[in-house]
Parts: sequence; structure tokens; C-alpha cells
Amino acid sequence: MATGTDIRTWFQGRWHDGDLAIMRAADHGAWLGTTVFDGARFFQGVAPDLDRHCARINRSAEALMITPTVGTEEMVAIAREGLAAYPKGAAVYIRPMYWALDGDDLGVVPKPGATGFALCLEAIAMAPETASTRLTTTRFRRPVLESSVTNAKAGCLYPNNARMLAEARAKGYGNALVADALGNVAETATANVFMVRDGEVFTPVANGTFLAGITRARHIANLAADGIRVHETVLGFDDFHAADEVFLSGNMSKVMPVTEFDGTHYQHGPVTRRVREMYWDWALSGD
Repeated sequence: MATGTDIRTWFQGRWHDGDLAIMRAADHGAWLGTTVFDGARFFQGVAPDLDRHCARINRSAEALMITPTVGTEEMVAIAREGLAAYPKGAAVYIRPMYWALDGDDLGVVPKPGATGFALCLEAIAMAPETASTRLTTTRFRRPVLESSVTNAKAGCLYPNNARMLAEARAKGYGNALVADALGNVAETATANVFMVRDGEVFTPVANGTFLAGITRARHIANLAADGIRVHETVLGFDDFHAADEVFLSGNMSKVMPVTEFDGTHYQHGPVTRRVREMYWDWALSGD
């Protein structure tokens, strides 16, 4: 089932209209889960950091031992060709994908050079500026590199994220604030997280248990340029209870204010509003 509408799919050298069938039953990715993807956004006529998202999927493929077959510049060109079919004001999710086709003699290790690639475009609206979410804890944790391919944006990681999100929703919340193996805050089930205290910004240090996102890095750079200090550090749940503001950072919504974490309530405060303002100013100033 597709998430968005007005879908276009690039596969085997050309664009196709609709949600195209691209994987076979015996593909390594279908039965052993060797799939990676990335996500960029097109909105108001721009696709911020598209090149970085296309470069990251190639790194993700290598982490899963899938041979990347499309260079960054070529992938960007494919995406822009497909986006030209959408109205300039459309909001589109850009999703390049790789999967392994074949395995070794035992079938487990992906065979070098045997790679499937597709790029899917879906019209998905950006979250309204008034949108917000509420957080709770979850018993599920982010894995470590020794047990999972945490250095990739891999499909095989998402069932764990889904458990986190389902648990949060069952408790009446919109998302979960997730710990790493040591019990320190890592991110949420679907996005990186920031908190604000006394006018300064804090975010969990990238420790290999989660992807430090491209949009996260953009916010950190924008904040530094605006003279707001950002601390990448170890944070616990108590730190978030003591925060003045909390917001999420991810490709889908860019900035999502948090109004509650397990009974601690926050205002949609000035720093969160400034982060959103700076991101949109940067994005619309030139792609």
C-alpha cells in the first residue's frame, strides 16, 4: 500500500506512472531483507540537500554489502527529471531504493554487483506549521552496530521502529522517545530529537546507534550561524523533563514541535519557531 498519491517510479532505465512492481519473489532483498532507501523532499519548488540524500543511500548500500550502481550526480538527475512532471507547488517525497538480487553459494551474503535500483516519487503533503506531537517512553531500544546495521538507512531496522511507534500510540501518544542500549536518549521512533534549555540547544551525541540525519546537521549549522549554541552530548530522560522546548528533526516534516513528554508539557517556543524559520529561509534561498 502506497503512503502518498500521484506516484512515479524510475526502474530499469525509464519512468513509469504509478506504483510499479519492481521486486521478484526470489530476489535476495525480498526474502532476506537486504534493502536500503533514502528520503528527500521537494516542496515550494526546491529539493533541499537532495545530493546528500543520494550520496547517503550509496553509503547505506555498502554497509549492507549491496553494490551501489548509480552515482550521486546521476541519481540527482533522475530525481529532477521525474520531479519536472509535478506542479511547482507540489510536495513530493523522493525515495531512491537499492536491494540485493542474488546471494552467495549459501544464499546469505549478497552477491557483488547483483543490485536492483528504483527511485519512487510520491505526492505527500508537508506537515502544517501548526502541527505538533506528544512523546512517551518505550521498552524497545535502538540497537548497536554489533547486532544491527545501524550505519545504514536499512529497511530491516524499521520493524523495531514500528514496535516503538505502535507502543506509543497504544498509550495515546504520537511518538516514542527512545533509549540506546545504555539507557541514554538516542532519538524518537521516526526522527532525531532536540531539546532547549535556558536558550541553548541540546541533542543526543551520534554514538552509532542511530543515523545522525541530514536535516539534523542542517539545523545545527543554521543554529550556529545564528549564534545559538548547540551541544551534542549524552542526554537522559530527566534532561527532557527539565527542558523548556523539545522538537523533532526529520526529512518528512523538517521541524516538528513537541508539546508533551510523559506529563511534562512544553510551549511551541521561540527557539523551535526560529529553527523552522531558518530552515525554510535556507531552503528557499537556493536549492
